[in-house]
This record gives sequence, C-alpha cells and structure tokens, in this order.
Amino acid sequence: MMWEIAVIGVLVVIICLSRGMIDGNKFVQDNSALFKLLKESDYDFLVKAKYGDEVDSDVLFEKRIQNGLLVLVILVVVFISSLNFINLLACFAGAYFVFKSGYSNVKSYYKKHLHEIDLLLPYYLKSLEILIQHYTVPVAIGKSIGDAPDIFRPGLRRMIDRINAGDATVDPYMEFANTYPVRDSMRMMRLLYRLGIGSQEKKQERLMMFSRSISALQNKARETKYKERLNHMESRTMLMLIVTGVSVMGLILITMMMMFSV
Repeated sequence: MMWEIAVIGVLVVIICLSRGMIDGNKFVQDNSALFKLLKESDYDFLVKAKYGDEVDSDVLFEKRIQNGLLVLVILVVVFISSLNFINLLACFAGAYFVFKSGYSNVKSYYKKHLHEIDLLLPYYLKSLEILIQHYTVPVAIGKSIGDAPDIFRPGLRRMIDRINAGDATVDPYMEFANTYPVRDSMRMMRLLYRLGIGSQEKKQERLMMFSRSISALQNKARETKYKERLNHMESRTMLMLIVTGVSVMGLILITMMMMFSV
C-alpha cells in the first residue's frame, strides 16, 4: 500500500512538472546566486571544450540543478512513509550524484581528449610562430584564435583577456599550460612568454629557439601517430591470425568428427 502511494506521488510530481504547475525553471533562476555556489570553477571551460560556443554553460548548469532537485523530490516522495535522517541523507546523496554526473561527463570527455590535445598543440604552435614573425606575441595569439582547434579556443581567450587586461607576467601563459597539461606545454608557454619581452634582436634569437622546439614537438607527434598506426595494424593482423587459426582448427575438428561418425 505504501509503495502504491509513493508511486502515485512520484507520478503526480512528474505530471505537475510537465504541465508547468510546478515551475522548476523559475525556482532555479530565482535562487541562481545560491545555486552558483555549487558550480565548479572549471565547469565553464570544460563545457566549451566539449561543445564549443554553441552551448551556454549557464543553461546547462541550470539543467543540472533541475535534474538534481527533481531526483530529490522523487526520492523524498518514495521514502515519505519511512522518512528519517538516514533516508533523508540518502535522498540528498542521490540528488547530488545526479547533479554531479553532469560535471563528471564533461570532465571525462576532456581527459579522454588530452592525447588528441597533445598531438594538436605542435601544429597550433607552428601556425602561431608564423604570426609572431609579423606581429607581437599578444596580437599573434589574438589573431590565431579563429583558426585554432576548437578545444584550445576557451583557454586562448582566457589567456588573451588576461594579457589585454594588463597582466604582463608569465601567469596567463602558465594558466594555459595548466589547462592543457600535455607534453612540454609548460616549457613552450615559457618560451612564448619570453618572445614577448626584450629587444628585437633577442626576439629573433628566441623565435629561432621556439621554432626548433616546435619542430622537435612535431617530430614527436609524427612518431606517436606512426607508432599508433603500426600498433593498430599489428593488433588487426594478430586478430586476423587468431580468427584464421581458430577457424582452421574448427574445420579440422568438424572434419574429424564427421569421419568418426561415418
């Protein structure tokens, strides 16, 4: 009987939400300042890294809040007949898990694509090197954003915004390196920072060093791609050999069984 009441209660909540009798959007928007305390510091960046500029991270965050609150209401209705501190804690834990899953999703996407970032970075830096030959480093970075890989654009915009705001230290470059913690990103960002300071003669020397470092990174990226293709071909060849061997053994066994059965 209690379970029937709980199911009816859950259905009532869902129907009210679907028909707008309970406005979850308005509740979240009215309390947005409070809910933003739950927002992760890198969430906006991770959303842009996955979806680009097509998706508003604030809208996606509000959706996470709504999903969490919906789960909380449903769980409270389910446990209403035996609601105590432990059950209430379990309800909040379930709601928080649903809320946090939205962050885990974009975070896991970013981590999976770190290898792709590692291969893309040398080619982006090469295009940046060409621009630096004609412009200052900040101007070159700003001009490179439009043609940069999508996953780099949020970090580049953040870096150039800090530079244009008057931050002349190495910190904006190091923030970019920490955002994309791949092979030699720290060293390359330090070299990029040094390119922006000093005399024209020093710039030429540092540009040559920067160019040599990029060439070395590109060679490593090519070697990595070659090894990946080679490993992929080897694994496919091994799989074909195993399938062929198993098929031959199966045919031999079937033939022997047919001979013995005659």
